Amino acid sequence: MRGNLYLVATPIGNLEDITFRALNVLKKVDLIAAEDTRNTLKLLNYFEIKKTLISYHRHNEEIKKDNIIEQLKEGKNIAIVSDAGTPGISDPGEVLVREAIRENINIIPVPGACAAINALICSGLDTTEFLFIGFLPLNKKLRNDKIEEIKNATQTIIVYEAPHKLEKTLIDLKDILENRKVVIARELTKIHEEFIRGTVDEVIEKSCDLKGEMIILIEGREKIKQENYLNNMTIEEHYNYYAKKGLEKKEIIKKIAKDRNVSKNEIYQQFINKK
Repeated sequence: MRGNLYLVATPIGNLEDITFRALNVLKKVDLIAAEDTRNTLKLLNYFEIKKTLISYHRHNEEIKKDNIIEQLKEGKNIAIVSDAGTPGISDPGEVLVREAIRENINIIPVPGACAAINALICSGLDTTEFLFIGFLPLNKKLRNDKIEEIKNATQTIIVYEAPHKLEKTLIDLKDILENRKVVIARELTKIHEEFIRGTVDEVIEKSCDLKGEMIILIEGREKIKQENYLNNMTIEEHYNYYAKKGLEKKEIIKKIAKDRNVSKNEIYQQFINKK
């Protein structure tokens, strides 16, 4: 009988935020794969849990996943934990989950803290729709592409950032944000938890030399501006805009028709006529 793979959310700061279920899972599994075994050991020691730990992080997950999968196939129950929050969200776990699915191994989520969601609900920004970016790419072209995506998004945007890169990222974003609201969520659930709100200029002024875990939340672009932006494109540009988002042709035609308030057949015919 194969074992179960548990994705266990751990506290993002305050250790009391761990759930009873998470503690019970960590006690009963055969093995815990941790992003940083030192951090996880502190958590286990706090709750007096003794368990075998192995290192599983971004730089070794391709190497370690095969061994973990083999142990699951042998019947061992294994928990994946990140340093803080929910594994697989800008943290290790995604690669192993895909491999476990291919091997028909049962995957069980154990819910708990997630920094992005906690930042969002306290931001004061629209929570009906949001776009989670994670960390912006370091590659200049990929970074500019992602910033362009932020520029055009009508949803609330959530970005993770390291404290020493915060000011540069805010400056990079400054030209595209105009007067949109920005919120910095810092050190969530910890002693120095703080929310800094304002325009991007105001936030830059208030965020000098800040330390700790950072999340940037950005108000979405006004819907009417987005509609005007799309409708001023050519049909080809409009099509490519959605194609870059990974949509299939049928869905793209449907979206273009909705944006332009015309029938899907009219858009389809325009593509035929251009062939």
